Amino acid sequence: MLIPHTLLEPETFQRLLEDFVTRDGTDNGYEDSLIQRVERLRRQIERGEVLIVFHPETGDASLAHRRDVPADMLRELEQRD
Repeated sequence: MLIPHTLLEPETFQRLLEDFVTRDGTDNGYEDSLIQRVERLRRQIERGEVLIVFHPETGDASLAHRRDVPADMLRELEQRD
């Protein structure tokens, strides 16, 4: 299930961004600060390049590039807008 970032409380959205950019394997090899990494990801989500995916069976959220999201999930998201 795709979750529009605008439905999240600002604090929740911030924590989600920080959690993602500090996970193992997300270091891009640059010397960017946490603030810079979070802001880059925030802009990608706001532009719709990266989407928030909620997994109801586990209660977890993840992020996915738009190109990797199944078309039926994208249609469902667009119908909500």
